[in-house]
This record gives sequence, structure tokens and C-alpha cells, in this order.
Amino acid sequence: MQKRFGGVVALRDGHLEVRRGEVHLLLGENGAGKSTLMKILAGMQRPDAGTLEWQGRLVDFASPAESQRAGVAMVHQECLLAPHLTVAENIYLGRERPAAFGLIHRRKALEDARRLIEEHHFPLQAEWLVQRLSPAGRQLVEILRAIAHGSSLLIFDEPTSSLPNSESKEVFRIVRGLRARGTSIIYITHRMDELRELGDRVTVLRDGATVFTGEMQETTTAELIRHMVGRPLEAVYQRQPVAAGREMLRVEGLSRRGVLYDVSLQVRAGEVVGLAGLIGAGRTELCRAIFGVDPLDAGTVSVQGQVVRIRSPRDAVRAGMALIPEDRQKYGLAVGLPVAQNMLMASLERVSTFGFLNRARAQALVDGQSARLNLKSAASSQPAGKLSGGNQQKVVIARWMTRGANIILFDEPTRGIDIGAKIEVFRLIDELARGGAAVLMVSSELPELLQVADRILVMRQGRIAAELPGQTTQEEILRHAALGGGEPERVA
Repeated sequence: MQKRFGGVVALRDGHLEVRRGEVHLLLGENGAGKSTLMKILAGMQRPDAGTLEWQGRLVDFASPAESQRAGVAMVHQECLLAPHLTVAENIYLGRERPAAFGLIHRRKALEDARRLIEEHHFPLQAEWLVQRLSPAGRQLVEILRAIAHGSSLLIFDEPTSSLPNSESKEVFRIVRGLRARGTSIIYITHRMDELRELGDRVTVLRDGATVFTGEMQETTTAELIRHMVGRPLEAVYQRQPVAAGREMLRVEGLSRRGVLYDVSLQVRAGEVVGLAGLIGAGRTELCRAIFGVDPLDAGTVSVQGQVVRIRSPRDAVRAGMALIPEDRQKYGLAVGLPVAQNMLMASLERVSTFGFLNRARAQALVDGQSARLNLKSAASSQPAGKLSGGNQQKVVIARWMTRGANIILFDEPTRGIDIGAKIEVFRLIDELARGGAAVLMVSSELPELLQVADRILVMRQGRIAAELPGQTTQEEILRHAALGGGEPERVA
């Protein structure tokens, strides 16, 4: 398959073969051509060249409706449901059963939805409103919509990127169940830990071309990463720690009713401290409280030995802090503004004279940061929302590097980005720490914390439950502490 968008080549030699009843993994860095190839298969885009063969005959899907009628359905990463409607209404939206006098046969839709839910053992009720479902629940409704079409090929586009491990396991169970029924599945993911749990075969795209297809069980993770990035690369990034310097951040007795309970910690210059714990343990809430997003009932925050009053993010920024939020598109970026404006919005005084923007100074600062971060952007005038996930994260980090922040709170910094971008983010975190910054990093990916952090604080039910060394602790011990096994260790 070949596809161009203006002067940009999205696909130059993309090819893929999927067998009946297999889970076929589709891997590649952001911008490799995965989404374009899948959109062609789903009838959302037309190829410039190439052929599409479906069940032994050549086809040309001119629209998503044609693709769906043939038996192909796509479960999108972003929820495309109507939140004010019920589960049943969403499943049959656009395919409602007509009743007399132009009305819709709602009872029939409910009965069909109940039967479908029961058949697949989904933890849903047909009458539930979608807006009240968890992200995992909404993914299940998307899957039911595809199944209700009678699809024989389902395309999953990063279905677990925003889900905790417990809810991801439910998606895995469903995928295996569909495979057992003979459904073919194309599964796109950036999470390397999912590959061997699900995949039968794997195809890797790089720079718009298929560079590898093989049996999953016969392919090592190191080989897959090498195919994705085009060069030998260590599968596991291991940060070399540096000697910690003076104390940069101290939190004592932080409490917020129903969320945080007497939390105390400290982070030194040159140190990366990880925050582990289950979803709802209070990790994100702690970062938001330190940064002044959410109010506190009790506790103090000290910066470089001095107690500071943090009542808002503005106070935190003035104290030298930065927050890279979990949801970069919603809270970290102005997606409609250019890359340059996103980078500079926290440092306008550095590029202004008497309140007027010095464009030459501003452009030089943006160019310097772009080169430093290996930012792949056609131009600094490109809207930030048009970048890949990894490049969007780099822009958010660049904003605070430009500002010169020396206490940096990372909340799930690698969520939804590919392996190459992850390693670049790890190296940026290391660079910041080696430059004297203090880093507090939240991650649900325990192997990442073990690779990057000097110390790991485990949170449970709004409290610090344990403190463990970063690179010598086993993953099972971290999980045990997060689940409440044993007596919690006291943290000074």
C-alpha cells in the first residue's frame, strides 16, 4: 500500500497478512504508518496505490460503511460513543430496529444487547448510561458495537493505553475469547508487556514500510525494538545514578480529606524518586497538591530548605517547580497553538523586552530546545496537536526546560508513546537530574520505575506505604507493597 498526504509520504510499502482466528500485532513508532494502513482497511481513507484482498477477493472499500458490511470493524483508541445514551443504544446506534409509526423498537434493542453481553460475559448492563462507565467499560461497549455488526476482523487501536493493569486484563480476556471464536484481530500497542500475552504473529512498520513479519514466540523483544527504530538498541534502558546533592523538595504531613493522609517525602538534587501504587492510591493527587492545583487541609511544602506557600500553580512555578501531567492533551498542551508558543508560554519574560516579544530571541530559544530534544516537527509553527504522542510530550518537557525549573513532577510521562520515544524521555529525565534537578516520577509501568528511579515510594490508600531502592528491587516486591502485603515501612 502507498499513501501520500501532500508532500508527506505516510505509506510507501505497507503490507500485512492476517489469518483467520489469530491476534496479529502491529507495531511501529509514531508516524510509522500504522494508523494510515488501518484506516485504509477500515474504509476511512483510499490508497494511492496497492491492492486490498479480503477473504480471497480484491476489494476497494470506499467508505467505513462498505468495510463494516464486509465484516471489518475498528475499535478506536479515543471513545466515539454517545455518553448520554445507554449501552444498548450505543451498540445499535445507526442500526436501530424500526417500530410502528416511525418509532424505534427500544425493547428489542435492550433484549439484543442483554443477550450479546451475556454471551460474551461482559461486566455491563444494557440499561447503564455510557457516561457513568469507566474507560475500560467504554472500551467494552466499543467492542460490542463491532461484534454486533457480525465483524470477522476487529482492529484494536491501543485499547489499553489509558487503562490500569486490572482493567487491561479484562480487555485481554475478551480478545482471547474473540480469537477462540474464530475472529481475526489486528492489535496495535506501544506496551511491550502486552506482546507475549496476546500475540500470535507480529508485523513491524517503519517509515511507512513493512520491515518485518514473524511468529511472536520466535521473536525477541530486542529484535522487535531494533526493527522499530532501525538500529540496535538496548531493550531495557538502565539509568546510571549520580550522587544526590542538597535537598530540593520536602513535603511534610500533606493531607487532603478523602485523598491524602499525612504524606511526607523528600527529593534531592540529581535524584529521581519514583511513585508507585495502584490506580486510586493518590499518586496523581499528590503531584497536583504539591503543584497547587488542588487545595490542602494540612501539611507544608519546602523548597531548598524554605517553607513555601503554594496556593496555585503560579506559586509553584515561581518556586521553581514544573508538572508534566498525565493527560498531556487535556492539561499539558494548547493543542491548537503552534509548537513555539507551547514551548514559550511559561518563559515569555525571557524573550520579551518592555513587554514586547523579541521574535529573534524567541525563535533562537525554540530552535535550541528543538535540537536538544530531537523534536521531529516540520516547523515550530505547526500546531502541537498535530504531533505524535512522543513529540507532544517533548514539547511539554521543553516548556519547563526553557523555564529552568529545578523540581519536576512527571505524572505517567511515557503513557501512549512508542518505545523509541520512551527511551528519549528517560534520557531527558536523566539529563535533568544530572543537571541538578530533583525529579518525582509517577508511573504505572513498574519496570520503568525500576529502570529509572533511584528510590521508589509506594503509595496505598492515600499514604506512603513503603520506600524501596530503585534498581535492586524486584517487581514482585513492588506489587506486594502496592497491594498491602506486609507491614509498611516508615519513611523519614
